[in-house]
Amino acid sequence: MLVLGAGLQGSACAHNLLQDKDVELVTLADLNPTRLPKFLAPQVGKRLRAVPFDASDYPAVVELMRGHDAAMCALPYYFNEPMTRAAIDGGAHFSDLGGNTEIVFQQKKLDQAAAAKKLSVIPDCGLAPGMVNILAAEGIRRLDTARCVRIYVGGLPQHPEPPLNYQIVYSLEGALDYYTTPSWVLRNGKTTQVDALSELEDQEFPAPVGTLEAFHTGGGISTMPFAWENRIETMEYKTLRYPGHVAIMRPIRDLGLISNTPIPVKGTNVVPRDLFIAAVQPKLFKPEGRDLVALRVVVSGLKAGKDTTVRFELLDYYDAGHGISAMMRTTGYSLATTGLMQARGAVTASGVKTPDEAMPFRGYVERLAEFGVKIRET
Repeated sequence: MLVLGAGLQGSACAHNLLQDKDVELVTLADLNPTRLPKFLAPQVGKRLRAVPFDASDYPAVVELMRGHDAAMCALPYYFNEPMTRAAIDGGAHFSDLGGNTEIVFQQKKLDQAAAAKKLSVIPDCGLAPGMVNILAAEGIRRLDTARCVRIYVGGLPQHPEPPLNYQIVYSLEGALDYYTTPSWVLRNGKTTQVDALSELEDQEFPAPVGTLEAFHTGGGISTMPFAWENRIETMEYKTLRYPGHVAIMRPIRDLGLISNTPIPVKGTNVVPRDLFIAAVQPKLFKPEGRDLVALRVVVSGLKAGKDTTVRFELLDYYDAGHGISAMMRTTGYSLATTGLMQARGAVTASGVKTPDEAMPFRGYVERLAEFGVKIRET
């Protein structure tokens, strides 16, 4: 198995793969392969091989793909399309963490090339997009007529600190993208966009989490609204945070403080977002901070002529024994599970398919449950 990128999610993916008895070798490829987390160090030189890797060297990437059953990409989203092409050229199944809808549409154009080699390519295989898409698709399948799909996900500190009550659980730049990019939703069966940080509502979770606020952000369900247009009335994704988060972040955004457009400052062009990240990241990055992930997927419609709701919920917590965050567990383990199911032939559809189109629900949730990521159904 090949994992591209040894950051938080790639390292968690590699760790999870190494827990599987069928995995003979995990190759973890990164620009700096010597900088690995403590929980991976004991495996280096045994079933784990760390190798240098430059994503811009396409011929070398293709060669790296050869000889691996599946490649899992935990690089920034803008590498996903060229890594998909390299996997197809190198003859490996491929999955990635996705997160950018336009790039997924680019990957979809490679469907015939992947199918011709009987390869499975699945973008968007993290938490959201990824896990939530698989759960939503299963909820839709369980109803005779699905009318409404509502998805809520948040990565949160277990012990919030003001003013934002938030800590970095993945790329801060990625989070700011979601706060500034309009979100694709279904309204009256039609795809449309709504403003990020809008339509605030409360969601109640079991203690000790309690009340969380939910609001629109981009990218969380990727291409699903397009796939279900004219078939489902309402579909939307919202991010979860502790109450009061939007009241601070919306004015910050509206004042232009997280804009990517350069502005002149004392004779020098400055990108406001770069300055914001440089100022805020040291305060929000807490290496010892323990996080949690809250998830809720609600699908409502008709079953046997009666109003019926299918609900999936998850609360996952920081793994203190290994030093692996809840966001790493739910995202990196999801990617690992996808790659393993591709390599084992459990994913029967070849070509480029999204998780909701390709992933078998039961095998996916049962493998995650083996590692304590337990999704509750009602």
